[in-house]
Amino acid sequence: MHIGIDLGGTKTEVLLLNTHGQEIFRKRLPTPQGQYAAILQTIQQLVDEAEQHAGQPCSVGIGTPGAISPATGLMKNSNSVVLNGKPLHNALESLLQRPVRLENDANCLALSEATDGAAAGAAVVFGVIVGTGTGAGIVVHGKVLTGANAIAGEWGHNPLPWPEPAELPGKACYCGKHGCIETWLSGTGFQAEYQLATGTTLAAAEIVQLATAGDIIAEQCLQAYEERMAKSLAHVINILDPDVIVLGGGMSNIQRLYTNVPQRWGNYVFSDQVNTRLVAPHFGDSSGVRGAAWLGANHHRLGRNGY
Repeated sequence: MHIGIDLGGTKTEVLLLNTHGQEIFRKRLPTPQGQYAAILQTIQQLVDEAEQHAGQPCSVGIGTPGAISPATGLMKNSNSVVLNGKPLHNALESLLQRPVRLENDANCLALSEATDGAAAGAAVVFGVIVGTGTGAGIVVHGKVLTGANAIAGEWGHNPLPWPEPAELPGKACYCGKHGCIETWLSGTGFQAEYQLATGTTLAAAEIVQLATAGDIIAEQCLQAYEERMAKSLAHVINILDPDVIVLGGGMSNIQRLYTNVPQRWGNYVFSDQVNTRLVAPHFGDSSGVRGAAWLGANHHRLGRNGY
């Protein structure tokens, strides 16, 4: 059996899957804020509980907000900043007394959907998370593409393609640059655009509801969001040419994106026809933790796990 851990900024979730992808056990705990040692203890507690349900030693995969630096072996690029600069991978292997597969949470989303989700059977899958932040993962023939610098799929920290004059130089991003895709397509970026236009702060879902009800400003903000997503994904299609793009995160719940964005991206893709499909995640919010479990399963099948 295979244990997946989704280490999020506010919650940490464990999922136990059998070899057929059936859910055996699931549990969530709050992620200790700013407490590295307590985060490790939370993960150990969840793994122990899942393994008790399994009744046998299990493989373990963990999805994290960030990546392991190939140069140092330490965490980097995590929006849970307490993890940055920490030897998370080595610490977890020592704590859990087994090999652990650790990947970025967007890679886990992509792997989950490519394995038995909305993109099952597709050769090349680009899995996008558009939530509090914006990131992505790439799966090619069932395997996560990590890259030489462990940043494959870091789409959110490229500049918005084909910007309009009014979009320049772009909003400041926490990475130190301006105009990153994340500042436009994250849920917080969408909310900020509506606030700028109206002076009112609303959640993304509320803005969408207003647009559906005929509110002109909300509709304009949503159309601008769709155009920016179309440009940003067209840039990916021009480089990677994936079979399927899967959206995850809170903004993936906006159903009109799956129709409107593909209608727009043809204006920017360097092809006379675009066969790439844009789809919602089959497993919704569970995709990340399922992908983490499949990480461990793949690790096991490769013979690098002693269980």
